[in-house]
Formats: sequence, structure tokens, C-alpha cells
Amino acid sequence: MGDLSASEAHLLGMIKEYLIFGEFEETARQLEKECENKGKAIPKVPDSILQDPKTSNLQKDLMTSFEDGDHKVFFELWAQHIPADMRESDPVVQKLEFYLHIHFTIYPLKFSANRAEFDERIMLFKNYLETKGAALSQSAEFLPFYALPFVPNPTIHPSFKMLFQDSWMPDLKEKLEKCLSTTLEASNAPRLFTLYFFLCFEDLMQQMQVQLAEMEMKASSYMRKFSKTQADYHNLIGVTAELVDSLEATISGKMISPEYLQGVCVRLFGNQSVAQSIDFIRPGTASSMLRASIPTLAKDVPLLPSLDYEKLKTDLINGSDRRKVALLQALRWRLTRSIRGEQRDSVLQAFISYDLLEFSSSRQKTVLQLMEYKDDVVRQYMARMINAFASLPDGRSYLSQSPLLLRNLLYYLKKEGKDSVTRENALVALQKLSLRRAQQSAMIRDGVIGWLVDELQDSDCLSDITLNYAVALLMNLCLRTQGSIRELSLYSILCVPTVRDEAREMSMEEILHCYSKEENPELNRQIEFIIKQLNSGEVTEDERESDDEDDDDEDAMEADLDKEEVFQPQLNELSGEALLTTEYLGIMTNMGRGKRKSGLPSRHSVDEPLQRPATPSSHRNTG
Repeated sequence: MGDLSASEAHLLGMIKEYLIFGEFEETARQLEKECENKGKAIPKVPDSILQDPKTSNLQKDLMTSFEDGDHKVFFELWAQHIPADMRESDPVVQKLEFYLHIHFTIYPLKFSANRAEFDERIMLFKNYLETKGAALSQSAEFLPFYALPFVPNPTIHPSFKMLFQDSWMPDLKEKLEKCLSTTLEASNAPRLFTLYFFLCFEDLMQQMQVQLAEMEMKASSYMRKFSKTQADYHNLIGVTAELVDSLEATISGKMISPEYLQGVCVRLFGNQSVAQSIDFIRPGTASSMLRASIPTLAKDVPLLPSLDYEKLKTDLINGSDRRKVALLQALRWRLTRSIRGEQRDSVLQAFISYDLLEFSSSRQKTVLQLMEYKDDVVRQYMARMINAFASLPDGRSYLSQSPLLLRNLLYYLKKEGKDSVTRENALVALQKLSLRRAQQSAMIRDGVIGWLVDELQDSDCLSDITLNYAVALLMNLCLRTQGSIRELSLYSILCVPTVRDEAREMSMEEILHCYSKEENPELNRQIEFIIKQLNSGEVTEDERESDDEDDDDEDAMEADLDKEEVFQPQLNELSGEALLTTEYLGIMTNMGRGKRKSGLPSRHSVDEPLQRPATPSSHRNTG
């Protein structure tokens, strides 16, 4: 009963607050009278509610002391009426307070030329910098002002020139007025307002959750479209390979039948009726339909400006931690955000030609050593950069030159936390490097297979990206003879008759068919292959062995290489391409596009999907 009475008293108090705040004075008095007659208690209304709702007098006093340069009155009122939690945690209020201290410090120099008063205030400002203002010392925006107490004449110093311009004080005054009108009204608002805004915020959150669900559905739709495009691309490569075989056969006099052409067109158009409508007796019909489906070619893409790579590498090694991260981000963006083709090729070839990661450098400190740097953000952005390199065939060739890089990636894999972005990028980079035979062998020797098996034991705790790439890496390593010997797993374990029989009794084929319903062509091909081995039990040496060549023609530049950027540029701070072209523009002209590796990829039968697992490209966590 006591709790109910206390709650009722709080509610009555909130109603009374609102009535007084809204100047419903007669209604408030009537409420008090009826509560008194009924023996119901009403808490006392806070003094802040009884004051002028618009707090005009307080705001006027603050603005007057600001204009008069009366720092003692101003900061006394400021401390009394601006909530402490806002002054300590709100970045807007903290920034304003910093500039207010500067305003009152230089006021004597601007309006009275009283050097003694300035000396007194500069000591107060120095004390502020060493106490409350110390929290902002890491910000590039405020850092120059920490030298103000040590400058004999700030009026002529170039770093403080803007403080003595006519526009500086009016701009600060406008910001102060906005802050006071918002903060003072909010601090004097009745509790009913707070309750109302809280309920509105809940509604807003629900709307945002609905919008988030819609965006996730759109993202899922885009991923399905991407998977279909990728499947069409693989199909086109297969058809092209068959047509090359047919052209070779015609040299020896073997004719191509209309039925064969019709089958090819069915695969190209994906439509039986369209293929059947083509008149193969009349030459050019099929080719005309194919050319009509090709979109208009885009205009030529300009190459990006050349950079001063020696200066870049020097700043990557000797610059501040923030500059290191900003440069690593900008260089990665130059690669990931370039247009695929000649522009991206020219960027990558420049990185390689100038040995950006300094694999062949003889100096004591190198860019590559940033992988071992003490700052975790620098390490993360270095791992992101390595991942971007590993996304491209020529980039993988470049990375393969350094044994130290592979050891560092493996260190990230085993020592970084499970939720570490650094470890995630290291794992993705290793999976891409595992497309090359030498790197496969090194990973197998270093026990990566055992680590992956242990990691995948608790797959529910892994992110989608970690799970996809861990499985893909394990498959790549197990495809090698060394890997299969080290860890009998996946498809090869079906060679054991007892295991194969047990899998059939468990209805493994039916279970796999359930998973194959997902719209993931690559996964479906893997499942079909496992089902085939489950039913036949025979895995040929050719299917199991992939030591004879490097399948290194895959371009795996994903859109989420730049996701979840923890580094954000501050106001007026250069970043990305603007940073590179403003401070690191090179003298030389753009390098020509490097030669791409020639030769077609080896053809793989539909019965051999596990011969070279592709880099995961669907069912990814794009958040």
C-alpha cells in the first residue's frame, strides 16, 4: 500500500509540475486543494520549474557576462545551471566550453590592452588546460591552443590569427546562444515532457527497426542477384571453353551440328524457347541476339594521379599513429574504390613497383613491421591493407614474396580475440593466399589445419565471415595431399567404407539436400559433389590432388573490405584520396598498366567442384 501511495504522489507531482510550467495556475491551485481535502500528498515542485519557463533572465545574465568579458560571473552561472554530466561527456558542450575559456583569456588583449590582466587570465587558462581541458589534448582541432600560454604575443602569432578576427567572437556568441536555449529549457522541463519524449523515442526506435529489417531484406536481395551474376559468369566461362574446343575440332575437319549450337544457346540464354526460336540454318541469327544483349560500353576511365611513395613510406614508419592509420586507409581506398580494369591495375602495379610494404627494404624499420605495431588500430588497418592486396592475383604474387608476412598473419589468427577485426582480415587474407601452392604448404606446415578444426568445433560463436572463410581455407588446405594426410576430413573421409555406411544410415544425403535449397550456387555444387562421393565412395587421385598448378586468377575484391571503419576524419582533416593528392602528389606521370598473366584457367568438370574452392562471395555478413 505504501508503494502505491508513493507512486501516486509522484504522479500527482508530475501533473502539478506540468500545470505550473504551462502557467495553468488556477488549475494547479484547485489540484492542490482537492488533494489536501482527500488527504493525498503532493511533492514540492522543484525551484527550476517555478522559475521563468523560458529562463530568459539567466540566459541574459550569461550573455551579458560573455560580452563584458566577466569570466568569474560567467563560469559561476555556467557551473550552476549547465548539468555536470553534459559538461563532462557531451562533445558539443565540451568544445564550446574550451573556446569560451579562450575567449575570456584573450579578452583583455582585444578590448582593454591590459597586459597584467591578460597575464592573470593566461595562468587560469593554463590551469584549465592541465585539469578539465586535458581531455581534449588528443584532438588535432584543439592541440595548437595548448601552446597559447607559452606565446609572448598571441596577436601576431600565425597559429592564433583567427582568434583576433572580427568574425570570431560573433560566431562563438551564436553557438553559445544556441547551446543555452537548448540546455536551459531542457533542464527546466517538467518530468511529463521527459516521459512523453521517451515514449516518442520508443516509437522512433520501432520505426528504425522496421527500416533496418527492410534494408536487410534489400541487402539479401542484392546478394542473391550477385550470386546469380557470378553463376552466369562461371557458366559463360564454361561455354567459352567448350566453343574453343569446338573451334579446335573444326581445324581437324569435325563439323558442328545444329543440335550442338542449340544446346550452347540454351546455356547462354537460359531459356529453352528462345534457343528453339533461333534459325541455325541462317548464319548470324544467334550472334545478333547475343550482341543485342550486351550493354553499351562505358567511357574510358582516367588513371589516378601518381604519388610520392618514398614520402608515403617514410610517414607510414615515422608519422603519428593517427597519420599511420589515415594513410593506410587512404591507400586501401585507392585500391578498393578504383574502377576495375586499367585504373585498378595501374594502382596495384604502382604499389608493387614501389614496394609499398617494403619487402626488399634494407633499412631497420619498414612498413611491413606495422603488422607488429603496439597500437591495435594501426595493426587492424595494416591487416585490412594486406587483405586488399590479397584480393587480386598480382597482389597475392607480391605478398607471397615475404615469409615474414605469412607468419604475422598466422600470429593474428592465433593470438587476436575472436571478435577482432584484425583477426578477421588476417583469416580472409590467408584464405585468398591459400589459392597459391607455396602458401598452402607453409600453412599446412604451421598447423593451420589443426587450428581451423578446433575453431570450427564451436561454429555458432563465429561470425558469418569467419565461418565462411575458415571453411573455405580448410577445404583449400585439405585438397593438398599433405593436407589430407595431416587431417582426414571433409570429402576424403567418405573413402572409409565404415564412415560411408554410417553416413547413409544417418540419411546424410537427405540432410544435405535440405541445405542445397539455399540460393547459393557455389554451395550447391559442393553439396552435389559430396553426395556423389557418398554414393560412389571413390575419390580419384586427380580429384584429391591439386599440387600441379596454382589457381590464382580469381579477383576477390569484396565490397565489405571497407566496412566498419573505426577511423573517422575530424573536422577539416584530410582523408582518403584528398589526403594523398594534397600532401603526397608525385612528380612522375602515371605508370602504364602492368602486363596481366596470360593463359586461360584450367577447365574443371562439373563433377569436380572441390578441385579449387572459390573465395566465399555469398551469405556474407555485410553489417
